[in-house]
Amino acid sequence: MRLEHSIGTILQSLRAPALALTGLVAFLLLWEAIPFFGIVNPAFLPGPSALPAAFLREVQSGAWLSAIAGSLGHYFIGLGTGAGLGIALGVLTGMSKIAEELSSWVVRLLRPIPGLAWVPFAIIWFGVNPQAAVFIIAIGVFWIVFFAAQGAIRGVDRDLIEVADAFGFHSAWQRLAKILLPAAMPGILVGVRTALGQAWMAVVAAEIFGVAGVGQRMMQASSLLATDLVVIYMLTMAALYGLLDTAFVAFQKWVLRWKA
Repeated sequence: MRLEHSIGTILQSLRAPALALTGLVAFLLLWEAIPFFGIVNPAFLPGPSALPAAFLREVQSGAWLSAIAGSLGHYFIGLGTGAGLGIALGVLTGMSKIAEELSSWVVRLLRPIPGLAWVPFAIIWFGVNPQAAVFIIAIGVFWIVFFAAQGAIRGVDRDLIEVADAFGFHSAWQRLAKILLPAAMPGILVGVRTALGQAWMAVVAAEIFGVAGVGQRMMQASSLLATDLVVIYMLTMAALYGLLDTAFVAFQKWVLRWKA
């Protein structure tokens, strides 16, 4: 009886991975069949079987590594800048009613403007260089982290602040360091994790106008109808995001280990 129960438990635990693998295989087979049977011209949509050879050529030429290195540089600097400013200003407006009221109409004015709308100014202010890409990426992640930090600070239980007063933490800095920031950290980290994905979307938008990186390489490939390279870089970005998200989740668990 116990053996049957153990086997049943094992089979149940394997069910989700097996279904996920089945779905992935079915997707790849369908993808392969579309150009193979001429439903779509292979020049417009290459099958998965055409990708390994194209990827190997791109790696051997050095273009893949160069594009990834350039984009990762823009990504991390832009993400760090946008997230850092978002946390700082979000915490400030979350703590201070005056700061919130002073910035309320500025936020309403600037928030709806998409990141791509800033591209002309990025080129005018910085030229076609990495600083322009960093600016676009920072704009893309700033608002996500800003609102996450502001909401997390506002959501801190007011009873905790009263406890802080009882223990002599009367200054704004003491309250922030001892009570508000630790209590708001889960919400802030959720915003930063969301920004990880948004930053990758902003990378392509920031590089398509000529800054060296994945976006520029994808535009070059598409202009030559090298759609296999376009797909390779799309999958590369997905893989990099997956690795970064996994690493960030581990970091998030470490920072919030006190909640366990």
